[in-house]
Amino acid sequence: MDLRQLEHFVTVAEEQHFTRAARRLNIVQSGLSTSIRTLEEELGADLFLRSTRRVDLTAAGRVLFLEAQRVLSAARKAKEAVFAIQGLQRGRLTIGMAQTLSPFVDLPALLSRFHADYPGVEIRLCQGASPALCTKVRDGRLDVAFVPMFGGSLDGVSSELYVCEALVVACAPAHPLAGKDDLTLASLAESTFVDFQPEWGTRPLVDHAFAEAKVERHVAFEVNDMRSLLDLVSFGLGIALLPERMVSAQESLSNAPGGLALARLAPPEICWEMAVIYAGRNEPVSAAASAFLALLPPAQE
Repeated sequence: MDLRQLEHFVTVAEEQHFTRAARRLNIVQSGLSTSIRTLEEELGADLFLRSTRRVDLTAAGRVLFLEAQRVLSAARKAKEAVFAIQGLQRGRLTIGMAQTLSPFVDLPALLSRFHADYPGVEIRLCQGASPALCTKVRDGRLDVAFVPMFGGSLDGVSSELYVCEALVVACAPAHPLAGKDDLTLASLAESTFVDFQPEWGTRPLVDHAFAEAKVERHVAFEVNDMRSLLDLVSFGLGIALLPERMVSAQESLSNAPGGLALARLAPPEICWEMAVIYAGRNEPVSAAASAFLALLPPAQE
């Protein structure tokens, strides 16, 4: 058993499909199948239940999956420690990001600067929801991630608050709420809302705020991306509660000729927070992640 076999095994387990796993690993499928079969023969146990559509882990496979993740994470950390001594001439930086990051952090520009400073470090980036990103950081599959904060600290990872911004009401310029101040959530109860899918983006924060206020709201449109959300708002089909910079950053991309207007809530504000998370107790365990975070501008409040 070697690290490459374990990497092959973990990738197949994550993809639940040999073809997708082979594509991700950039190897031929026959080579991947041989690697898994050799590992099963060495261990004397079937690791996967195979079907024509997908593969699932056996009981033995589930046990190996947890241990293999730990071994691969430890091996990667050992490599990173050596690469750190070599001045980050080699290595890998893996970053996770939520969909709502762009108005607050110019990640492409930061990654470009990092690549210019450390051209030998491979950069990998993935986008996802906060719980999935947190799990990947905790398991060592991501060095650092930018995630929305809601409901307290994230278990098993260290976090640093990076953005705190009050929510505002986004609406069409002709909407009766446009330009108003000191709105209560109760005053929005009769409005039609456009929002993200449940558990996505700012949706959990807004749902919680209305539940705490004991106010029911009507969400007629549920989408997965900011541009669609604000297009619907700008055409007057509903209103949305969002951080102001999210609205400003996307307004120029709207397809509606009228643009967008804002209204503001009465205190206390509903604050949307974003944090940087990593696995180390006081700092990221990856030297590459520490170098990347050093490029970040100061936290925004």
